[in-house]
Amino acid sequence: MNEFVVYILYSEKLEKNYTGFTSNLIERFKSHNILGTKGVTLKF
Repeated sequence: MNEFVVYILYSEKLEKNYTGFTSNLIERFKSHNILGTKGVTLKF
C-alpha cells in the first residue's frame, strides 16, 4: 500500500500558505526548491 504525506508550505513571496500531498516528501521538496518557481496553485 502506498503512503502519502500531506504538507503545508508558506510562501514568503506570496505571503500565503498552500497545501499538497506526496508519496515522497524529500523529492517533493527538492523539486519545489530546485526545479521550479511555477506550480499548480489556486489563487484566492
